[in-house]
Amino acid sequence: MTINVALAGAGAFGIKHIDAMKNIADVKVISVIGREYDKTKEVADKYGIAHVATDLAESLKIKEVDAVILCTPTQMHASQTLACLQAGKHVQVEIPLCDALKDGQAVAAAAKGSGRVAMCGHTRRFNPSHQWVRKRIIAGEFSVQHMDVQTYFFRRTNMNALGQPRSWTDHLLWHHAAHTVDLFAFQARSPIVKANAVQGPIHPHLGIAMDMSIQLKTANGAICTLSLSFNNEGPLGTFFRYIGDTGTYIARYDDLFNGKDEKIDVSKVDVSMNGIELQDREFFAAIREGREPNASVAQVLPCYEVLHSLEQQLGS
Repeated sequence: MTINVALAGAGAFGIKHIDAMKNIADVKVISVIGREYDKTKEVADKYGIAHVATDLAESLKIKEVDAVILCTPTQMHASQTLACLQAGKHVQVEIPLCDALKDGQAVAAAAKGSGRVAMCGHTRRFNPSHQWVRKRIIAGEFSVQHMDVQTYFFRRTNMNALGQPRSWTDHLLWHHAAHTVDLFAFQARSPIVKANAVQGPIHPHLGIAMDMSIQLKTANGAICTLSLSFNNEGPLGTFFRYIGDTGTYIARYDDLFNGKDEKIDVSKVDVSMNGIELQDREFFAAIREGREPNASVAQVLPCYEVLHSLEQQLGS
């Protein structure tokens, strides 16, 4: 049976999801929602998507829509996820789930007992590089002692991943740190019990800190050092160094290297090398199998509890 999908947010990440879904059998995007009708219709026409809307509510009324993927601005994530659940739709929301803990808690409460799959796009759980390390951890062959992570971008103006002007402001803490906070606890297989943060100057126009440093510790003693910047001119991206009891591994998105910078073949870890595609595959598999997905709202909520405590520390 085909799962019919509505995709909200036809920007850089929305297009990544549409491309990913082309590789997944019996999944069809039948509606696309965007802020600007003409730009959204351009995407719809390119991918042969029949329905175009500028309001999510319009697409939620379509009976044939089974599931929704939300790639909209951060500030809309929690309220739109709630709207999808209330409309009886399965929902995957891109990271972050929320930018205020109370909103994430409201989503988790709505998802519980809803009979619908509610998942958050914590892509690092699905990247083949991190999956390879995870398999070693599960097998008892590797234990995380220290994760050293650098998340570096050059965004002194408000641009998206395609270099286009954004209609909203991104956030180092609630968006970019969320990837690492969740992954660290996931890979350490232990809850975070200590978290500290400092931030640099607030940008006069964007109203956010452009630089941040975070320290984490799990109940089993593993530590994480996370450095984030929107001021960095390169190299760009997020680089994860796993320092463990039996080796060192460096993950650069879907690629993995050992401590000697020798590449590790992760091509056979899963059915694809694309983390977004693997994330979407998990979403649709959970729908078909009637089970909780990896990175369900319930599973990732502790990450947002940590982010909330860090925000309180920073006084923002």
